[in-house]
Amino acid sequence: MKSKLIALTVFLSIFFSSCNAVDDLLTFTISNNTSIKIQSTSPINLTSEIITPEVTTNSSAEFENNKTKASLVKDVKIRSLKLSITDPSDKTFTFLKSVHLYISTANSDEIELAYADNINVSSNSVDLICTDKKLDEYIKADSYKIRTQVTLKETLTKDVTVKADMKFKVTADPF
Repeated sequence: MKSKLIALTVFLSIFFSSCNAVDDLLTFTISNNTSIKIQSTSPINLTSEIITPEVTTNSSAEFENNKTKASLVKDVKIRSLKLSITDPSDKTFTFLKSVHLYISTANSDEIELAYADNINVSSNSVDLICTDKKLDEYIKADSYKIRTQVTLKETLTKDVTVKADMKFKVTADPF
């Protein structure tokens, strides 16, 4: 009886560790970015919305480079989203109180992608808190839209251009 229990334990541990190894082999990262322009006319302490141009995904090429295809993708989640000020180059995020980014496609509902509240950084970049939403249908699409909500805590004398660097973790099935 003991030997059956030991054999079962060994089998289950090998099975679960091999599943994790297969998932690691079929997991890769897709990177995309977009620019967000925060207007100097945005009001202080009121939420303003910014719609960016559609982001064209390079998903098909990324799937092919990683020896998979869209139909085999089983899980996509945002791994990181970093905002960096590109213009003016000497500006820092001290003007920003909060930021929320949302993603949508023509065929899917809008969901929150990442956010930061009570921003208190004096650098020109900030890492947002990523949600754990499933993003398969958004990344498989040819393009998606990013909508940004910002709340300013000080007046801007000049428009600020921010680059959003997004990294998505993609896991695919072997077949």
